[in-house]
Amino acid sequence: MAADIVFWILAVVSAGAAAAMIISRNPGHNALFLVLCFSALGGIFGLLDAPFAAAVQILVYAGAIMVLFIFVVMMVDPRTPAPPERRKRAKILGPAIGLVLLFELGTAAWGILANSNRSPASGPGVAPADVGRRLFTEFAYPFEITSVLILAALVGAVVLGKKEEPES
Repeated sequence: MAADIVFWILAVVSAGAAAAMIISRNPGHNALFLVLCFSALGGIFGLLDAPFAAAVQILVYAGAIMVLFIFVVMMVDPRTPAPPERRKRAKILGPAIGLVLLFELGTAAWGILANSNRSPASGPGVAPADVGRRLFTEFAYPFEITSVLILAALVGAVVLGKKEEPES
């Protein structure tokens, strides 16, 4: 019973934070609402007995990815209007992408409704310790390559975002 109450609280917080993120006009507030939404989703994963998914949701999405979002928000000047050709392109592509996403959402809902009578898959879960062990033994090389690529992207973002000082 208590888990149901916590689930509904987290669901309302997550949906409310997502709605507030969409409504808010301040990019900084948008990023903070997204952190709140990601954190509530991590709590929901924890309630579903998925500790690895909960930890990844909190650490990776609410932590690392949001730090990058904050960097982007700090580097972009929201007062600068978009060029007219970009606005015209957005007016055409926006509704088209919205229709594609609506179609995907409808297809996913149809699949869920069609398979609602099936029982959920059961079996042993994967413990976070097993994931860590495989990550640092079997997949150590791809893990290190990924970290170097992320570091290169971060350095590139800093270089591209650095403002040129006028020569005197």
